[in-house]
Amino acid sequence: MNPELLAKAKSFGFSDRQIAHLTGQTEEAVRAERKQLGLVPSFRLVDTCAAEFEAYTPYFYSTYDRGDDEVKLSAKRKVMILGGGPNRIGQGIEFDYCCVHAAFALKEDGFETIMVNSNPETVSTDYDTSDKLYFEPLTLEDVLHIYEREQCWGAIAQFGGQTPLNLALGLQKNGVNIIGTSPQNIEIAEDRKLFAAMLTKLKIPQPPNGVAVNEAEALAVARQLGYPVLVRPSFVLGGRAMQIVFSDTELSHYMRFAVEASPERPVLVDKFLEDATEVDVDCIADVGQFERPEQGTIVIGGILEHIEFAGVHSGDAAMVLPPHTLPQSVIETIREYTYAMARELKVIGLMNVQYAVKGDAVYVLEVNPRASRTVPFVSKSIGIPLAKFAAQIMAGKSLAELGFTKEIWPEYWAVKESVFPFNRFHGQDILLSPEMRSTGEVMGLDGDLGIAYAKSQMAAGGPLPMSGRVFLSVSDADKREVAKVAKLFADLGFELVSTSGTAAVLEKAGLKVQRIFKLTEGRPNAVDLLKNRELQMVINTPSGQTPRADEVKIRTTAVYTNTPIMTTLGGAKAAALGIAAIKKNGYAVKTLQEYHT
Repeated sequence: MNPELLAKAKSFGFSDRQIAHLTGQTEEAVRAERKQLGLVPSFRLVDTCAAEFEAYTPYFYSTYDRGDDEVKLSAKRKVMILGGGPNRIGQGIEFDYCCVHAAFALKEDGFETIMVNSNPETVSTDYDTSDKLYFEPLTLEDVLHIYEREQCWGAIAQFGGQTPLNLALGLQKNGVNIIGTSPQNIEIAEDRKLFAAMLTKLKIPQPPNGVAVNEAEALAVARQLGYPVLVRPSFVLGGRAMQIVFSDTELSHYMRFAVEASPERPVLVDKFLEDATEVDVDCIADVGQFERPEQGTIVIGGILEHIEFAGVHSGDAAMVLPPHTLPQSVIETIREYTYAMARELKVIGLMNVQYAVKGDAVYVLEVNPRASRTVPFVSKSIGIPLAKFAAQIMAGKSLAELGFTKEIWPEYWAVKESVFPFNRFHGQDILLSPEMRSTGEVMGLDGDLGIAYAKSQMAAGGPLPMSGRVFLSVSDADKREVAKVAKLFADLGFELVSTSGTAAVLEKAGLKVQRIFKLTEGRPNAVDLLKNRELQMVINTPSGQTPRADEVKIRTTAVYTNTPIMTTLGGAKAAALGIAAIKKNGYAVKTLQEYHT
C-alpha cells in the first residue's frame, strides 16, 4: 500500500474496512495512516436548485475528489443524531419519529442539530427537520468524519434502533461523547452473560436459558431446559431468524441452515413459556445524571399488554394500554422490576422492557436501554412526547425540570394493531412468529375496550363483520378453549361453520355447527366458501410447527378475499368483544386532543 494507491482507493469509494481486509491490516491502522497523510473527505452541498440559484439547503455528502469543502461551522454547541438508515422490517418509521422529535427538542434548547441518515424516504431527512443533514452511510468511518469535521459536543445513538446502537462502543473508543445511557450499560443489556448476572444481582427472574456456539451445544441446552425452546442469534434486528422449536430434529435443522453460530456470534436458547401473556413497558429516566442512582427519577410511560400469547414478535402483536387482564399485584411487580433495572443500568433517556407473565410469575425476556418501536404509540396514547423529553434529558435537563414525574394511567383504552403486507405476497403464510413481519401499525381509541379493538381492526384494513358465518378450525392445543370463543359468536347471531375435528368439539358443547369438507376430502370446502364470499370471518390456529398445506391455503385465500382472519384465540376473543360492543352502542369519533383533555 502506498499513498497514491490509498488516495485512489478512497476516491473509488473503498471504505477503510475494505482496504484493511484486502491488505491484511486493521481498520484502525488504515484510518491512522490515512489521517497522517491528510487524506480526509471534503463535504459538498447537494445543489437543490439545479445551479439556477445559490443553494442554501444544508444537505451534505462526502467526496474524496479534490475541491472545496462547503461546510460552514457555527459557534453553537452541536449534537449529532444518528438515524436508523434504510427502513426495513424490524427497523421502521417509529425510530425515525424518535430522531425527528430529538432534533426538534434540541433545537428548542439552543443546540445546533446534525442529522446523519442515508434514507431519502423519511421525515428525518426533510430539509426543515434538523439544522444540517449529512446523507451518509451509518458506519463508524463516516460518522467519525462528520463528528470531527463539525466539532460536535455530543452524539445520540439510542433513537435510530439497532443500527446506530451497534456503533456506540466503537464511536466512544474514538473519542465521541455519546450522550444518554452509556454504551457500557447498553452492552450489559445486550450481552446475555452480563444481562443474566445483572438479573441475578437484582433477584429478577428470567426464563431458564443457555448459550450455544454449535449444534451439539444447542441440543444439550435444549434437552436440559425441555422443549419448546426459543432460539435466536444474538444482536439481531426485528427478531430475524428467531424461532420456537419443539424437537431435536427442528433444532438441528435450525442450527445447520438458519444461523451461522460462532463464539463471537452465539445462539441464545430460552425456555419458551407457553400460554404466557407478554407485556411491553416503555419508561423514561434521568438516573445516570446523578451521583447516586436513587436520586434520579424514573417514570413509566406505558404498560402494554399483548393480545396474542408470548411468542409473537412485539412489532407484530396487537397490544392494549393500559393492561386489561393483569392483576394489580402483577402490575406492581412489573413496576418494581422496571425501576430496579433502570437504576442499575443508570438510564438517561428511554428504556424498553419485555416481560412474560405466567400466572402470578413475572419473567424478564429482554431489556433495551434505547427508544423502542412502541414509543410513538405510547406518546400519542398518554399525550406526552417521550422521545422529545428523552433528548432533553440526554442534553442535561432532569424530568423534574420538564414537569413529568408521575405515571399517566389513561381513562380510556388504546389498542395498537399491526399492518401486514401479506396481500402483496401471494402464497405467503400469514402466521405470526417471533420473527417480525409487519410493515406498519395503527391505533384505536375508545372508552370501551371492545370498540377500541374494533376501531384498530377498521384502521388496519379488516373491519369486523356484524353478521354472517364464521369458519372455525383450530389446533388440538386450542380445542379446550374453542367452544367458549365459538359461543361468543353464536350468541351474537353468527352461524358456525367447521370441519369434522373442531365441529365435534363444538357439538359436544351444545353448539349448532354446519360441517364442511376438509380441502383433501372434497367440496364444498373453506376455500370454496371464501371465494364465493359465503364466509364473513375465519378463525384458524396453526396445527403445529410446520403448517399443513391446506391450512396455508385457507389463510392465504382469506387474505385475498379480504375476509377478517384470526390466527390466535386471543385475537378471536377480542374480535367477538369488539362486535358485541359496536352492536350494542355503535361508535363515535373523537380527536386525540379530546382524549388528552
